[in-house]
Amino acid sequence: MPPIISVSNLSKTYASGFCALKNINLDIRAGEILALLGPNGAGKTTLIGIICGIVNPSEGRVSVEGHDIVKDYRVTRSMIGLVPQELTTDAFESVWSAVTFSRRLFGRRDDPALIERILRDLSLFDKRNSEIRTLSGGMKRRILIAKALSHEPRILFLDEPTAGVDIELRKDMWQIVASLRASGVTIILTTHYIEEAEAIADRIGIIDKGELILVEDKTVLMQKLGKKQLIVHLREKLEALPSNLAVYDLVLAEDGRSLTYTYTTGHDGRSVMALLEDIAAAAIEFSDITTRESRLEDIFVQLVRQRK
Repeated sequence: MPPIISVSNLSKTYASGFCALKNINLDIRAGEILALLGPNGAGKTTLIGIICGIVNPSEGRVSVEGHDIVKDYRVTRSMIGLVPQELTTDAFESVWSAVTFSRRLFGRRDDPALIERILRDLSLFDKRNSEIRTLSGGMKRRILIAKALSHEPRILFLDEPTAGVDIELRKDMWQIVASLRASGVTIILTTHYIEEAEAIADRIGIIDKGELILVEDKTVLMQKLGKKQLIVHLREKLEALPSNLAVYDLVLAEDGRSLTYTYTTGHDGRSVMALLEDIAAAAIEFSDITTRESRLEDIFVQLVRQRK
């Protein structure tokens, strides 16, 4: 199946000379959740802005279902919903009016039943007649999502959608994202909460200094770059590693009370058993064994640090 969004050799250099994006190539699959991760200023928002038709590229091409975003901008823009980082809302409008107006901007006929369903899904229906200026920051962010969904887009961009909202509201929003994905909407999100990307994304893209350094299925990424650690807690202090354990590249704690063995997440575990057998053969007694598995955040930090 061809990608719903195709980005080819995309670059963006501003008039100041700052290069925000460098030769980006990316295919986004229909119906997936793609999480874009990267430090502040990495180029995530610029990439989203170009695909959504807000920022002009310096070089390259972007197509949405085969339609060029420049030549066929009306078609491509109608397929896309955008939830920006900034809380830009019509302060004196009612919630209902603001969401309905957003639908009209795309030439869609009024559909009160659809607007009601969107507002109910976002727990906004009880506030439908309230002026936006009277609502909390979390409610205003929900309104941005409602406006982005009002014209029934097939693709939804979420640029830091949970920034500045409390934990409970973040969980609600990710439930909404999951339901949208289940209905066939393709979702591209940026987030600083890496645990959220780990929980809901199908693929992970990492941008750093304007370059897309990695795009990978989440499970494959965790298998390739994830690591596990086996920590063996010793009954008695160990002054130095026995020679028969040198092959395992163990780390002896400074206090001599534990041994740490690091291996890849996809490891079959046979060398773990061999390690424990060799520890026993060296007459080293241990009181406990604990494990630690690297998370997506560890992989992200590792990749970005390698580029410094």
